[in-house]
This record gives sequence, C-alpha cells and structure tokens, in this order.
Amino acid sequence: MLARLAVVVVVLAVAGGGVWLVTKASAPVASPTTTEIPALQVKAADVRPGSIAPVGSVAAGGADQQTAPQILKSGKDPLSGWANLVAGTTGVPARALRAYGNAELAMRAAQPGCKISWATLAGIGRIESNHGQYGGAVLGDDGRPSKPIVGVPLDGSGGVQAIGDTDGGRIDGDPAVDRAVGPMQFIPSTWRKWASDGNGDGLGDPQQIDDAALAAARYLCAGGRDMASASGWWAGILSYNNSTEYAQKVFGLADGYAKGAQAAQARG
Repeated sequence: MLARLAVVVVVLAVAGGGVWLVTKASAPVASPTTTEIPALQVKAADVRPGSIAPVGSVAAGGADQQTAPQILKSGKDPLSGWANLVAGTTGVPARALRAYGNAELAMRAAQPGCKISWATLAGIGRIESNHGQYGGAVLGDDGRPSKPIVGVPLDGSGGVQAIGDTDGGRIDGDPAVDRAVGPMQFIPSTWRKWASDGNGDGLGDPQQIDDAALAAARYLCAGGRDMASASGWWAGILSYNNSTEYAQKVFGLADGYAKGAQAAQARG
C-alpha cells in the first residue's frame, strides 16, 4: 500500500515538472531478432475504428472508478489480491497485472479525466512483449524480465521504420540505429520524454514493467485525452502505433481482459 501511494506522489510530481528522473539503462545487448512475435498471435477485432471503446473495465483493485481500492475478501493488499484473482481468467501474469493496475491508479489520481484502463495497458503489453515474456524472458518479482527485451533494429528494412541512433546504444545496446526496448517497447527518444518511476525507486527504467506501464499510461493520456471515449481511445492507441490492425488487436485484448476480470470478481 505504501509503495502504491509513493507511486502516486511520484507521478503527480512528474506531471507538474517537479521531479527529474534518472533514466536507468539495463545494459542490453543488441541481439538477433527472435522468431516469436507476440502481435502475430493475436487476432484483430472486427470493429470499426472510432466507433466504440472497449468495455468499461472493473477498476484495478476491484474498486469503483474514482475511489480508493477496496480490500478483497482475502484481506491482503488489494492490488496484489486483485491481480492474483484476475490472472486466472485473463492469462495475464499477476506481476504484470500489478504494474498495469498501478499505472491506472496513479493516473486516476494525477489525471482523472483520462480514465486510462489497466485492461488497455494490458492489451498493449500483450502485443508488444507478451507481458514482459518476449523471446523466452521471464518476468521477475522485481518487475524486470530475466533478460533485457530489445526489439528489431529500426533500419528501414523489412517494412520497419528507419530511425537513426539517438542514444549511442546506452538504452538499446545498438550504437547504429534505435531499437524499441522493454515490456512496452519504447524507442530511446520517446522514453527520454516519458520516462516514469512506477515502483518508487527514484529511477525510470524502460525494462522495468512498473516504470514502462506508467510511462505508457502518461503517453496515452497526453493532451487531456479521454481514454474512456471511443474517439479518445482510438486516437490514443493509434498515437502509440499508427496501424488500424494494431489498434483492433489491442481493442480485442482489452475488451476480453475487462470481461474476464468482471467474471472473476463476480465469482470471487
């Protein structure tokens, strides 16, 4: 509970420009492209862009929107207990759910008008890195994958965008071109702008899922966007990746995760 409260304080300060985060690099090594591409395993939802937002999710922790998390029947920390409950029906690792839920709670305090949902963050996390498990990685209790998650070189080949090196390889391990890094796949230049401290350790690390999820939430909420509205949701996801198919995949995942959580909490 104290850790979660600390996170809310941090994000409020960041939003107001009152805190400088030290971006931490996890010393990644540029590695060959894995044949496991999480997005290819996900079916795009048959939904017209801008027509509807995913079903309203049960708020992280089992609370009603705009309220503090409720204590679950187990009597344990509400976010951990909620994550363990929801993991069983959604297939999302509990540790990843805690990160997505924590980001929702923090943004609910910092930017309540955004209404960013943990389920939407989970949809992005599934497509980008299979919730921190890309390329055989295992997401640890500390929120870091067992090996750094580094995407393909953005060199313009194979249909990918060409982005020259912006960090000297410090964040992505590649001094020639940029690569997306971490569970939410930030390119170095974008991470520098949105670096966030989701676990309260005073550092912003794109490989750490609490930090990455909070940064993604802040990115999606930029410009006063309402992520609960159809227009706001689609605009936010397309700003993350300007692909209709990508957004339709995130929609299907977010909608399914929210419904799974509703079913789990109705039983629990």
